[in-house]
Amino acid sequence: MCITRKLSAVAASVLSLCAFIQAAHAQNLPSDQEARVQQAANAVMQQYAIPGLVIAISNNGQQHFYSFGVASKTTQTPVTPDTLFEMGSISKLFTATLASYAQVKGLLSFTDPVSDYLPQYAGRAFGQVALLHLATHTAGGLPLQVPDNVQNDRQLQDYLTAWQPTYPAGTQRSYANPSIGMLGVIAAKSMRQTFSQALQTTLFTALGLDNSYLHVPENKWPLYAQGYNKQDVAVRLNPGVLADEAYGVKSSARDLIEFAQLNMGLGKVEADLQRAITNTHTGYFQIGPMTQDLIWEQYPYPATLKHLLEGNADQMAYESNKAIALNPVLPPQQAVWLNKTGSTSGFGSYIALVPEKKQAVVILANKNYPNSARVELAYTVFKTLN
Repeated sequence: MCITRKLSAVAASVLSLCAFIQAAHAQNLPSDQEARVQQAANAVMQQYAIPGLVIAISNNGQQHFYSFGVASKTTQTPVTPDTLFEMGSISKLFTATLASYAQVKGLLSFTDPVSDYLPQYAGRAFGQVALLHLATHTAGGLPLQVPDNVQNDRQLQDYLTAWQPTYPAGTQRSYANPSIGMLGVIAAKSMRQTFSQALQTTLFTALGLDNSYLHVPENKWPLYAQGYNKQDVAVRLNPGVLADEAYGVKSSARDLIEFAQLNMGLGKVEADLQRAITNTHTGYFQIGPMTQDLIWEQYPYPATLKHLLEGNADQMAYESNKAIALNPVLPPQQAVWLNKTGSTSGFGSYIALVPEKKQAVVILANKNYPNSARVELAYTVFKTLN
């Protein structure tokens, strides 16, 4: 079923919007709930001049898709649930899942130091960092981005060889692309594959995600949305060192909601992979209102909007925050809100799920807009399901 509705113009410089509402596996949401979802999405798109946006909902295994606007202002191609968006840091969830899968298979252990897998760092500070600290942004002060002067693998090795921690490992959370990036390198090496092979051929295939890519194939380029930066200039990802491992995935709302369902125990994958997925929900550190899992960020459910906004605020990404180690660790919980944001210069993404309720929401947009607006939109959508 597909229903088309015209939306009001975002602004004079932005093309008029069309909403394409689709439901899979079930009838649409009740009309009053649909109206609230559309109203909330339309308001966010108008406020931030977002050309295209898609919301995917999973409610006890029933999927609903709400697609608004255009994938490209030039071609006016409408957004659909299969439009490819840049995931930004949501990519880190796949890297963490890959590493967790390698641990379940006995190929690595999160308690091991980096030097066990990358002996070139033996005797160096980076070599002493445990894989768990790479997976939780608690390695001791790695930077948010790979430094600009690091342009290749040789320069990356030189940088990490000389790196010195700012804090003792496990005491501060410093959100860092090099951290999860190097975990991805190690996970792939433990599987005797390149990272691209391990993610694309091994993990995505095992997850049943057939429209997710590190490098979009030529025949899928018509699905690849055009991103727009804050100045409304058309941009797409310009990958740097460790981009694949940290922020390089392109995926669709349909694939990402499937991934969300697997994270709630809905769907069928091999037992080891399901165990690996569940293990990524283990809580290791408390950072303010948020519990840091393996990349997933966790809040007790019901979660307050105040805590969600605090946990997804800019200072969580751009500043170091005190991390309190949980001892014992917090086993995977059902009554929690799990979420992750992701951004590139021209895209903004968000995924949230509540295992106990078997509910999940995915929001993808071809413009980078504030995390707070994504969280508030998702929070509104979840309220329509209760």
